Amino acid sequence: MAGLAAGDVDAGVAFVRRFQRRVFGLALTILGDTGAAEDVAQEVFIRAWRHAQAYDPRRGSVTTWMLSISRNLAIDAVRVRRSQPADPETVAALLTGFSEGPADDTIVDPQAASDVRRALRGLPHDQRHALMLAAFAGHSASEIASIQGIPLGTAKTRVRAAMHKLRAALSEIGEQR
Repeated sequence: MAGLAAGDVDAGVAFVRRFQRRVFGLALTILGDTGAAEDVAQEVFIRAWRHAQAYDPRRGSVTTWMLSISRNLAIDAVRVRRSQPADPETVAALLTGFSEGPADDTIVDPQAASDVRRALRGLPHDQRHALMLAAFAGHSASEIASIQGIPLGTAKTRVRAAMHKLRAALSEIGEQR
């Protein structure tokens, strides 16, 4: 850490090699996107280099410091992405129009995906919309209430009711097999 703070190039290279996997791994876990995780990891190392003199070993280990920076930057990146949410109706249409390819090309069982789409189509529009805002766009209940122009309790009820109906519909579909 002292070498990094002093601007020693070899110390900087060793520092990056030591922490790159953990920093990138945490960013990838939070973001779920390789490109965004790479950007966050790069910014983490830039900040560590710029603020190496501010590191205080009494407050925690270097690993803890680095992972705290990683976590904070990754969460900031999630918030930036969340501010531009996908339209839930577009997501629903994509789910409905999802073409099922060969089993080797899919991660999710095509039959399970079909069952979920069928169960989603069976939900009332207001509940489906609230559920899509929560599950796919990552909005909180208060954000859903604001978007839909409804009381907070109504937003919570819609999401909860949609989840219960979805669970029941999937259970019923499973029993029919």
